[in-house]
Amino acid sequence: MKFLTQLVACVLFAFLLSAPARSDQLMIVRSSQDFEDAMSTLQAAIKNHGYQLTKIQRVDVGLEAKGYKTDKYRVVFYGKPDEIARLTEKHPEIIPYLPLNIAIFSELNNTILTSLRPATFKEFFQAPELQPIFDQWENDLVKILDEVRETK
Repeated sequence: MKFLTQLVACVLFAFLLSAPARSDQLMIVRSSQDFEDAMSTLQAAIKNHGYQLTKIQRVDVGLEAKGYKTDKYRVVFYGKPDEIARLTEKHPEIIPYLPLNIAIFSELNNTILTSLRPATFKEFFQAPELQPIFDQWENDLVKILDEVRETK
C-alpha cells in the first residue's frame, strides 16, 4: 500500500511538473506567512470547505536523500472519501488523479502553494456527470488558496 501511495504521488508530481505547458492549468498563490503558519492555514481551509486531509507527504526528505538541497516542501492530499469512492467505482480511469493535492513549499520569506486546476480534468474526462464535480473542486480550490493567501 505504501508503495502504491508513493507511486501515485510520483505520478501526480510528474504530472504537475509537465503541466506548465499551458499556464492556465495551474493555480499558484504566494503567502506572506512562514511555512508552518501557511501549512496550518491550508489544513484548516481544506477542512473548512468540507474536505478531509488524506496524507501529507514530505517531498524535501526524498529530495535531500538524492543529494538536492531544498527547504520545506510538502504535498497535501485531500478529498471527500465517500465522493472519491463513488467516483473511482464508476470512473476507475480517474484513480491516478485522486485524492486532490496541493504542493506547498518555502521560498525565501514566502510560502508558495500550487495545484493543478481541477477544471483541467474536463479535457481528459468528458463524462457529463463529472463536469459539475470538477467545477465544484475548482471553486473550492480557489477559496482554499485565497484563504491561505489572504491570511496574514
